[in-house]
Amino acid sequence: MNDKGHQAFPGAARTGGRTLAARVADRDRRRFVGRAGELSFLERCLADDPPASVVLVCGPGGIGKSALLRELARRAEAGGWDVFAVDGRELAPDPDALEAILATVRESARPLVLIDSFECMTALAGYLRAGLLPSLPDRTVAVISGRGSPDPAWFAGGWERVATVLEVGGLPARDALRLLEVHGLTDERAPAIVEWAGGSPLALALAADTVASDGGWNPAGGMDRPEILRSLIHRLVESDLGGVSLSALGVAAIARVTTAELLRAVLPDGDPGQAYERLRSFTFTEPLGDGLTLHELVRKALRADLRHRDQERERELRRRIIDHLYERACQGDPLLVIDMAHLIENPAIRWGFGWEGSISYRIDNLRPADAGRVAQLLAERRFGQWWELTRRFFEKSPERVAVARDREDRLCGYLVCMSPATAPAFAHEDPLAGPWLAHARGDARLGDSVLWHDSVDFTDGPGGGVQAMLGMAGVLRSGARNPRFAYMPINPRNPGAVEFAQTLGAQHLPELDLEIEGRRVECHRIDYGPGGLLAALRGVVYAELGLPAPPEPVPGQAGREPPAELAAVREALRNFRVPHELARSPLARGNDPQERAESVRRLLRGAAEHAFGDSANEKLLRSVLIKGYLDPAPSHEHAAMRLSLSRAAYFRRLRTAVERVAEHVAGHPPAPAGTAGPALASLSGEDIRAAR
Repeated sequence: MNDKGHQAFPGAARTGGRTLAARVADRDRRRFVGRAGELSFLERCLADDPPASVVLVCGPGGIGKSALLRELARRAEAGGWDVFAVDGRELAPDPDALEAILATVRESARPLVLIDSFECMTALAGYLRAGLLPSLPDRTVAVISGRGSPDPAWFAGGWERVATVLEVGGLPARDALRLLEVHGLTDERAPAIVEWAGGSPLALALAADTVASDGGWNPAGGMDRPEILRSLIHRLVESDLGGVSLSALGVAAIARVTTAELLRAVLPDGDPGQAYERLRSFTFTEPLGDGLTLHELVRKALRADLRHRDQERERELRRRIIDHLYERACQGDPLLVIDMAHLIENPAIRWGFGWEGSISYRIDNLRPADAGRVAQLLAERRFGQWWELTRRFFEKSPERVAVARDREDRLCGYLVCMSPATAPAFAHEDPLAGPWLAHARGDARLGDSVLWHDSVDFTDGPGGGVQAMLGMAGVLRSGARNPRFAYMPINPRNPGAVEFAQTLGAQHLPELDLEIEGRRVECHRIDYGPGGLLAALRGVVYAELGLPAPPEPVPGQAGREPPAELAAVREALRNFRVPHELARSPLARGNDPQERAESVRRLLRGAAEHAFGDSANEKLLRSVLIKGYLDPAPSHEHAAMRLSLSRAAYFRRLRTAVERVAEHVAGHPPAPAGTAGPALASLSGEDIRAAR
C-alpha cells in the first residue's frame, strides 16, 4: 500500500527489509478465502468504465468487511493503484483530521480510498459528500465500509449516479470450510462448526483457535466457553451497549422479533418506547416484520452471556415472552407460531419444526421448471415411483406445494401439505393422502388436522435447516390455523425423523402406512391436545424451563383460543383480492366460486361500514382498515405514511379494526347469497377516496 495515506492495513508499507508487519500481512493474505462475487464487482470499479465510484459496503460485525477491504487493497496495489486507507476507530470526529490523513490523495492519478468502520465516524458523512470526495481526482474510487445501513443522502443530490451498496453476508458453506482448513481445522467437527458460526469469519476463526488449544471442544457447547463469549461481545457489540437495560437487551437476544409491544408486555415497569428506540439505534440490529432483530451471531453471544451471568433472569424472560406470543397467536396472528417455535431449544424438535434455516434458505412458490427438477432429484434417490404420486399435486394443485431454495436459488427441498378443508378432490383417491384424510375426518369433532403428503429435504447439511422450514411452512400453508392433529410421512430409516416424531409423542398408525418401491412410508400422528399446536408449543417451552404445564385455555381469559370469526375475518381480509381463496372462506355463501367470493367481499364491506362510530378515532380506524385491506396501498408502510401514522401506531390500529370487524360479523351472520349489503356502494366511492 502506498505510504501517502493512513496505514489502516498493517504490513502494506514498502520497506527495505522484512518486518513483523509484513509477516502479519502475509498471514492475512494466506487466510483470506471466498468473496469472489464481491471482489469481482469491486475490481470492475477499478476499470476504465466503473459501475460505481463510491461503494458503500455494509454488513454485521464479524462478517469480514475489513478482510474484504484488505484483499481489495492488495489487488489494487498490484494493479498500480495508490491506496489510501482510513480506520474510523482511530479518527477524531473532525473534518480537519480526515483532511490531514487524505491530503495527498489529490496528487495521485489513480487513488483508491478505503474507509473502514465508518459507523464510528458517521458525523463526517456530510463533509465527505459536500467537501472532501467532490474535490478528489476524477478517477478516485472510494469504498466505505460500515455496520449500519447507508445514509439515504448517499442516493440523493446526484450521488445516486455514482454510489452503490454492496452488502456482505455470511460465507457460503464451501468457503467457510476452506477458511477452517487454512486455520488448520479439517476433522469431522468442521461441518458442525460451519453450521454454528452462521457464515461469520470471526466465529469460524475463534472456533478454529479454540480447537487448536482444546482438542476436546465441539460447537454444540460453543457459547459455553467464556473466552469465546468475551471475544465475540468485545469484537461485535461492546462499544454499542450503553443506554439499555440488561432485561431489554435480554428480550432482544431471546425473542426472534422484538417490538415495543413485546417489551411493554414482558417488562411492564420499564420504558418500552425508549428501550425499543435504543435497541433500534444499535449497529447490530435490523428491521424484521413489525419490529427488529439482532444479527444472528450477536444474538447467540448475548443470550449465552445472559444465561452465563443471570440464568434466572433469562428463564423468566423466556417464560414471559412465550406467554405474550401465545396470547397474541390465539387472538388470530398465525405467523407468530414461527416466533413461538424459536423459543424451543430441544434439538430433536428443532430438526423438524422451526425457521432457523431462513438465514440460508427461503420457502418459495412453484416455478415451471421445479417439477422436472424434483422428479430428477427423486429419481437419483431411487424414488421415481413416488414422483408419480406427487406429480398430480404439482400439476393440478400447485397451491398445496412449496419449495425451499438456497441463496443461489437452487431447489433444496419441497413439501406437499393440506388440511381436510383445503385438500384437492383428487387427494381423496391418493393411496397415501386418501386414507389419512378419511382418518382425519373421523376425528374432526376434536379439532382440525394438517397432513404432509411430502416433506423432502435434498440437502446433506447436519443442522436440518431445510427440514425444519418445510415442517413450519406445512402448518402455515395447510389452511389449518391451530391444528389439533398432524399426520406425518416418516421414513423409519431416517433417525432425525424418527426422533422428531418420538419426542413430540407421535403415534405410529401402521394401518395407514404405505409400501412403495420396497420402502415403507410410515404414518405418524401427533395429537397436540385440546389447545392445539399453539398450546403445545407453549407447553414445550414451559417443560424446558422446568415449570408445570400452563393451564388449558378458559373462555373469557387472555390466551383463549381465537374465535372462529376473528380467524376467518383476518384471513378473508388478507385475501380480499384473491377470489379463489375467498371462495374457500367459512364466511362464504353461494354455489359457485365467484358467488361465494363476492358474498365475502359484501360481508366485509358491510362490516366496515357499520362497525365503526363517527368520532375522529373511529373514522381513522375505518380508514386504516380500508387502506390496509379493502382498497390497499402498495404496502402497509405506504398505508401508514399516507395516514400520517408511525408503523407501530398503524399496525396497532389495524389489529383493532380487524377485531372490530370480526365482532360485527359475529353479531351479524353472513347474508344469504344474492342479497345486497347496504354498504356496497358507499365503500367504493367517497369513503375509499377519503381513506387515500
